[in-house]
Amino acid sequence: MAPTKASTSAPTVTAPGPSSNTVKETEAEGEAQDTPAEKEPKEEKYSRVLCFKVNPQSRMSHLLQYRFPASIDPFTNLVYVLWLFFVTLAWNWNLWMIPVRWAFPFQTRDNIHLWLMTDYLCDTIYIMDILLFQPRMQFIRGGDIVVCELDVASLLPLELFYFITGINPLLRCPRLLKIMSFFEFNMRLEAILTKAYVYRVIRTTTYLLYSLHCNACLYYWISANQGLGSTHWVYSGEGNAYIRCYYFAVKTLITIGGLPDPTNLKEIIFQLVNYFVGVFAFSIMIGQMRDVVGAATADQTHYRSCMDSTVKYMGSNRIPKDVQNRVKTWYNYTWQSQGMLDEQELLVQLPDKMRLDIAVDVNYSIVSKVPLFEGCDRQMIYDMLKRLKSVVYLPGDYVCKKDEVGREMYIIKSGEVQVVGGPGGKIVFATLKAGAVFGEISLLAVGGGNRRTANVIAHGFANLFILEKKGLNEILVHYPESQKVLRKKRRVCCACLRLFRTLDEILVN
Repeated sequence: MAPTKASTSAPTVTAPGPSSNTVKETEAEGEAQDTPAEKEPKEEKYSRVLCFKVNPQSRMSHLLQYRFPASIDPFTNLVYVLWLFFVTLAWNWNLWMIPVRWAFPFQTRDNIHLWLMTDYLCDTIYIMDILLFQPRMQFIRGGDIVVCELDVASLLPLELFYFITGINPLLRCPRLLKIMSFFEFNMRLEAILTKAYVYRVIRTTTYLLYSLHCNACLYYWISANQGLGSTHWVYSGEGNAYIRCYYFAVKTLITIGGLPDPTNLKEIIFQLVNYFVGVFAFSIMIGQMRDVVGAATADQTHYRSCMDSTVKYMGSNRIPKDVQNRVKTWYNYTWQSQGMLDEQELLVQLPDKMRLDIAVDVNYSIVSKVPLFEGCDRQMIYDMLKRLKSVVYLPGDYVCKKDEVGREMYIIKSGEVQVVGGPGGKIVFATLKAGAVFGEISLLAVGGGNRRTANVIAHGFANLFILEKKGLNEILVHYPESQKVLRKKRRVCCACLRLFRTLDEILVN
């Protein structure tokens, strides 16, 4: 049997054993015999999908090989949020178009097929949501699995009555029962948006527009029943019917005034209901808008309140102007860089595990590179991350002064600090940048050796992490191996301390 070309041969599966070596030798001989001097271009492999050729390595092939997940997490799955967007579009089509098609003569014999095609497309989205997505959702409430009964009722086939009553849009009203998907989409979308208040403002405005939309439809329906242009109150029949009726609804619900007086009992009742609904609806919308804007600016309001109270306190106690200006600068820079005055106020509300996860994601990359903690237990570093406090220093601020008692060490998160000394403290020994550590000598020292050896000032705005000695000692109790590592490094730090003091004395003298 002649050997087969390697480029066209099917993959052969061989069991481990002596026979596999024979097969490999045969394939190698076939490749040597059939390889010409000039290699023929290899034919690319494609998989045929319908009438198209798709490269198996392309993105399309990955999409075609995508398998629908057995379960969907509604809190983290962005694909599910995207699908809810399409379900919400289908629901809004029914919500806005049913009253329009019922009241206005927009649905005619010439365009009925377009209306029905869009209706059935929305129904298809409903069916896919119920059959593919909802069964994979896991909602537990009170220990019981929640069944979306409204979703099933939204597909009640009242369209079968089309054969009796004709195509009546009101028979599609059960489609509005899928309102829970709309609320769920709002909740999921707000959870992933960085500025959710913008969407809340848009949504609240849409509520007002929809109430005007329904009122315009009712106004045209009453006008058509009484006869277009029959009185000076009803719609005259001129111009665009929807825009004219919507204009009337705006003037009525917002109580602008300048409306024609009703001429009969039906018109009077409709106008009175409009006035009452308009007052309540408009006041509710204004209240919701105030709450949305207030929630969006709550942090900024708190910042301004704290700053105003501090400025008032400094003014009443006659604090020097330069100090007041530095305090104001600190407030402004801290707010602009962090968006809040104290990060601990935000994190203290979270469980201990979540605080650790956030601290690891934000600060671990900086702390893990500190030479002092190399060789220490990783869990010890994790515990230490929860003890770190973030402090902002202004340009020229003293972070620590020489000979003062040191009770904490510093890790530079951002910015720079300078180690100064010599006559008048004007000689810069070193400039430390992000990721550097200082103050560890006082933190690791025992007895009376915990005094600062130099002055450290902020060179520009500097954001530092502070680790207190008390907190580090409480952590090291549970990690004896890490404690031994730090003891060895303490001896090196003490030697550096003696060398630095000798150098400083030489410069001063």
